[in-house]
Amino acid sequence: MYICPVCGEKLKLSEKSYRCKNRHCFDLSRGGYVNLLLSKGRNPAKAGDDPEMIRSRTAFLDAGHYLPLRDKVSQILSERLAGRREPCVIDCGCGEGYYTVGWASDLPEVQFCGIDISKSGVAHAASRRNAAGIKNLELAAASAFSLPFRKGFADAVISVFAPVSGDEYARVLKPGGILTVVSPTERHLFALKALLYDEPYENKKNIYSLRRFELVSEERLEYTVTLGTDKEVRDLFAMTPYYYKTSPEAAARLDGSAPLTAECGFLIQTYVSVNS
Repeated sequence: MYICPVCGEKLKLSEKSYRCKNRHCFDLSRGGYVNLLLSKGRNPAKAGDDPEMIRSRTAFLDAGHYLPLRDKVSQILSERLAGRREPCVIDCGCGEGYYTVGWASDLPEVQFCGIDISKSGVAHAASRRNAAGIKNLELAAASAFSLPFRKGFADAVISVFAPVSGDEYARVLKPGGILTVVSPTERHLFALKALLYDEPYENKKNIYSLRRFELVSEERLEYTVTLGTDKEVRDLFAMTPYYYKTSPEAAARLDGSAPLTAECGFLIQTYVSVNS
């Protein structure tokens, strides 16, 4: 399934390590995921969401606030993969595993592979998988811009609020493979931004460079959620990009803000890979 991030050769699992023919070795963690990140000019230990953000994301998602999105993508996968023999799906940017474990549970006939640059996130995803007894999900710490899979491996790629790497997706997908990208709509979490900023702004639609894909479906999923405690509001804040770029003074405005009714808006775009 995996290829070596050093030399590109096939990795084989032997006991508790993945090895290639050039003797590069990557050990399985105690939780059952493999770290395929290479440290070239950066420190992967500090990449992606940190443990505190993972805890906040887990608390918010486990409360069911984004369950309609998880269910909608599961439905899309079920419909688009119908009739395919032993389909494989890569979740690029699986984070702490809420969506991936849910999809793997819904679709036990599908093999899922979750990757994320955050080792804390992947470790938590492995814990989710193990606790749920999921057998059709493999997990690896890896970059979406250097996917550790051979050409034509996957039937589908999913990207939920994650960086989009079109050329890598096209490489790992089979001909006619499915790509589903989820991004925020214009008013997603506008109430939260109105608390944080004096001049809140609407989100701009993301423009992706997907020259090897054809858009076949575009759906909007929009609803509101009410966050009843300040902790829920803080958990939401900590799992958004605003967490990185908001001053402590502005973040303090969240104190005493509950109950907060927030807009949830998701643009779900599905593409089919085409010949370049």
